Amino acid sequence: MTQQVSDSTFEHEVLKSDVPVIVDFFAEWCGPCKALGPYVDELSAELQGKAKIVKINIDESPNAPTKYGVRGIPTLMVFKNGQVTDTRVGGMSKSQLSEWANGAV
Repeated sequence: MTQQVSDSTFEHEVLKSDVPVIVDFFAEWCGPCKALGPYVDELSAELQGKAKIVKINIDESPNAPTKYGVRGIPTLMVFKNGQVTDTRVGGMSKSQLSEWANGAV
């Protein structure tokens, strides 16, 4: 299962991570987010040791999405050394997600 983060844990879990982190910005009411969820969970296992994948609920933790300009969900961002290095907005297939994530980390 993919780790959940919040505004209060975002800095420690994402910005100060010593491995690349893919952040899945989502909401419970978002259909494409629900469709992408299982793929994100599988990707988390696939990338174990290379990168960390976390999810943040934009309704429960609005500060991080606002700070990073999240306008549509699902939004996936890759953070390396505390900086955003890649962003993907919208739903995608499992193979698209895997290909993007492996290239991004």
